Amino acid sequence: MQLNADFSHRVLIHTQRLSWAASPIAGVERRMLDRIGGEVARATSVVRYAPGSRFAAHTHYGGEEFLVLDGVFQDEHGDYPRGAYVRNPPQSAHRPASLPGCTIFVKLWQFDLTDRQHLRLDTEKLSFGAVPERAGVAAMPLYSDACEDVRIERWDAGASVVLDLPDGGEFLVLDGDATEGEDRLATHAWLRLPPGAVLRAGAGDNGCRVWVKTGHLAERCLSQRPGPPPALLA
Repeated sequence: MQLNADFSHRVLIHTQRLSWAASPIAGVERRMLDRIGGEVARATSVVRYAPGSRFAAHTHYGGEEFLVLDGVFQDEHGDYPRGAYVRNPPQSAHRPASLPGCTIFVKLWQFDLTDRQHLRLDTEKLSFGAVPERAGVAAMPLYSDACEDVRIERWDAGASVVLDLPDGGEFLVLDGDATEGEDRLATHAWLRLPPGAVLRAGAGDNGCRVWVKTGHLAERCLSQRPGPPPALLA
């Protein structure tokens, strides 16, 4: 499967308008945003766990990054409530489950394969810092390396938000709403802009919080993190 696999194009998906598609695991459904591959894939998705659903133990050979949007995600390493940001690096393993149910935003096979850093943050307990060069914007850093910068931004009500994206950018509205061009981005809208684009957004009357990843769509980074090898995609 190839879904929104051309990273030189703008993509906007109003995820809450999509139907849920079944996964191979009972009680686990997903809304696919971009994907290269089948069940083993370089993928970005919103995934919903019904109460009591669980996966068998498995290894993330290409790494897994996720943000809990609601409910509580669980595995043998702990409970991750709304706002938890987790990076499970390549070769890590776990048994995912959710007794109360949850929804997560998840990215698979998008790591440097030599990365071994585990990261588990509770963003509900972290602080925002002002971004002096961007009026009306505050940021909460989550992760950064040579190919990506991940953060949550808070845009004040009515703020005009401009951001140059020489290496592309990806945005998920966590709450509130914003506009981008002629489009209104409600909660859980997902926007991907290609390298060379400029984000020109406006925050809604109540402001918003937005998960942001930049830098990862540069050609050098895509070539370093190409997703599963062809043998796994066959």
